[in-house]
Amino acid sequence: MGFADRMRRTGVSPNRIVAFFALAFAISWSAAFAVAAPRLLRHDQMTQLIGILMFPAMLLGPSLSGLTFTASTAGRAGLRDLWTRMTRWRFSARWHAPLLLPPVLILSILLALKTWVSPAYTANFFLLGVLFGVPAGFLEEIGWTGFAFETMRARGNAVAAAVLLGLLWVMWHIPVINYLGTVTPHGSHWLPFFAVFGLAMTAMRVLICWMYVNTRSVLLAQLMHVISTGSLVIFSLPHVNSRQEVLWYGLYGVALWIVVSVVYAVFGRQLCRRAAS
Repeated sequence: MGFADRMRRTGVSPNRIVAFFALAFAISWSAAFAVAAPRLLRHDQMTQLIGILMFPAMLLGPSLSGLTFTASTAGRAGLRDLWTRMTRWRFSARWHAPLLLPPVLILSILLALKTWVSPAYTANFFLLGVLFGVPAGFLEEIGWTGFAFETMRARGNAVAAAVLLGLLWVMWHIPVINYLGTVTPHGSHWLPFFAVFGLAMTAMRVLICWMYVNTRSVLLAQLMHVISTGSLVIFSLPHVNSRQEVLWYGLYGVALWIVVSVVYAVFGRQLCRRAAS
């Protein structure tokens, strides 16, 4: 019996799920602090470069915690099952088409804003930005999808599990939130930016979970994460101010939640019409 099957049949202790998040947050935030510590201890101003370097260090948290708790819960069989889900690839237009959602929504929103609000919303095309998404997507989803969501949804409601995971995922970003987006630091707009960032990322997490439930492919979840993060960097806006950035992130979040609403109406609270195969 694979890890995923075992979780659906027997569940997992809530304390174990809490322990997973505690370890993931502890590793990630400690790693971020270790990167920033030399400047903090000297009372030097944080630079954007330090902020950027904090993020890859944080990726150790979900990846190492996911592997640790998968192994401790289901042993080698669990790790083999995780590897199978991370390498599962069967092309399906139905389940690969959603990968286009992030770039299509982002470009549509920015084009509308550029046309009717301000030229500052002209999309950038920094193609190397996809490199920011690759490590984030492939490493984070080992823990978020491979372990956490699989265990959380075993308790009954996939939508509730996805939303809760999304909120925790947003909170996990706190050490680097001032260095996400184009305008860094966000100054007086820090809290509004965090709110709209959370709005968008929680919806994106539900969509990632929806794709996973119907394909049992952690790889597809990783690719969706890569494209989501990569699109935000590739099309980043070099000329917006903090208020303008809050506006477009907010609209992006609303657009994603409209998609989530359609998914919920069609697939229900389990995010699937039938058992995933």
